[in-house]
Amino acid sequence: MSRVGNKHITLPAGVSIELANGVATVTGPKGTLTCPINHGIDVHIEGTDVSVTRQNETKQVKQNHGTTRANLYNAVVGVSEGFKKELEMKGIGYKAAMSGPDITLWVGFSHQVTIKPNEGVTISLKSPTDIIVEGLSKQAVGQTAARIREIKPPEPYLGKGIRYKGEVIRLKEGKRASAGKKK
Repeated sequence: MSRVGNKHITLPAGVSIELANGVATVTGPKGTLTCPINHGIDVHIEGTDVSVTRQNETKQVKQNHGTTRANLYNAVVGVSEGFKKELEMKGIGYKAAMSGPDITLWVGFSHQVTIKPNEGVTISLKSPTDIIVEGLSKQAVGQTAARIREIKPPEPYLGKGIRYKGEVIRLKEGKRASAGKKK
């Protein structure tokens, strides 16, 4: 039984959903997103209440039930509020700069790295070491933030690198901590 799939979605003010040919088009104050409706899944709209049900009990339809409802909910949140990820850079000389819609990173390499955001995503800088990724699609925002982070992930000894805001990096001791210990 899908517990996520059985939850109802409440539409905020100004958000509407239209169903056509297996695709749900969600329109809101921030924009429009499309969400595919998987085979064997039905979407029922009653006023501001949206429910997702399955047509049969086959394994694949059960698996798609919760996924379809989650994707539809993320589209509703995206067009009404939007999604945002914040990253921070730690390290001497690490910085970022905007070059048009792209971001250029200096993270200890012999060259600078330029990242283009996914479609529908905007990147901005709060400071040279604080990066903000915003957009309507949760998937596109997360993918762009992950592409930025993978350029220089935090290393486990000093914690230098690019990390999500609030991410905890467990640091290792290193060789010098155990140098004085003899067995």
